[in-house]
Amino acid sequence: MRFTEHELTAALTGAAKTVFAAQDKDVRRGRRDVDEAWKALTTVQRFHLLDALGEQVLPVLVALPDVTVEPGTRPTYSDAEVTRVVEEKVGDSVGRVRRALVVKGRVALVQAALAALPPRQDPDALVVPDHL
Repeated sequence: MRFTEHELTAALTGAAKTVFAAQDKDVRRGRRDVDEAWKALTTVQRFHLLDALGEQVLPVLVALPDVTVEPGTRPTYSDAEVTRVVEEKVGDSVGRVRRALVVKGRVALVQAALAALPPRQDPDALVVPDHL
C-alpha cells in the first residue's frame, strides 16, 4: 500500500501510544490521559519507542495490498490480510510457539496503526490560499 509520509508517521505514533498506554501504570489506572503522558516523555524516550516499533510495523504497512480509499475514509484491512503479510515478514527463523506470539502481537500493532491513520483527503479538492 502506498502511504504518505504523514500517514506513516501518524500510524506509527498511534501504535506507539497504544504500547505506551499499556506500559504506563498511571494511564492504565486512568489517572492521566495517554496524550498527556506521551507529551511528558522526553524526545529521546519517544524516539526509542518509535524506533523499536518502526522496525516491526512499517515493513508490514508497506507490504499491505493496494486498496482503493475514498476521500474522507481510512484504508481498512481484515485480520486475515494483515496476518498473511505479518507471517510473510516474520519467516520461520523462530520456534512455532514464539512465532505465533510474534504474529499475534504484530497483527495487533498493525491494526492499532491502521486505526490511527488520518482520513484520506481528496487531492482535487485541495484549496491553496491566495497568499501562497
